[in-house]
Amino acid sequence: MDVSASLDAPFPPALVFPWVADLDRYPAWLDIVRSVAPDGEGAWRVDLRARLGPFSRSKRLRMVRAELVDGVSVRFERAETDGREHSPWVLGGVVADLDGGTRVTMSLHYGGGGLPSAVEHLLGGEIERSKRRLIEAISAAQQR
Repeated sequence: MDVSASLDAPFPPALVFPWVADLDRYPAWLDIVRSVAPDGEGAWRVDLRARLGPFSRSKRLRMVRAELVDGVSVRFERAETDGREHSPWVLGGVVADLDGGTRVTMSLHYGGGGLPSAVEHLLGGEIERSKRRLIEAISAAQQR
């Protein structure tokens, strides 16, 4: 599964990039990311949770920052330490100047078994809601 989404934010890239580059900030604006905890240098334990009707599904991933171009782009990849094979997860973010604002483009690749179409639909809705929440989180941080 590959998903990509963009957002035009009314802030300069220097204010937006930290929200994309730091997984610790994701729970504030991406609802499916329930919690994030450091797990070594440049690594995090990420708890994902999605609800579909009366059912919920949780997943814990260990993600590492595989690439960082300061102020421009970041890529996180799944990197478990249990010695077993795991489906790949890759999350990328790119920030670009947009005449006083910023265009954020996020991409997610999941290389595991096919997800039910209902889960993909749920993810699409979450992406749309996260756009508003990211702008709200950055605005709130600027008012402090």
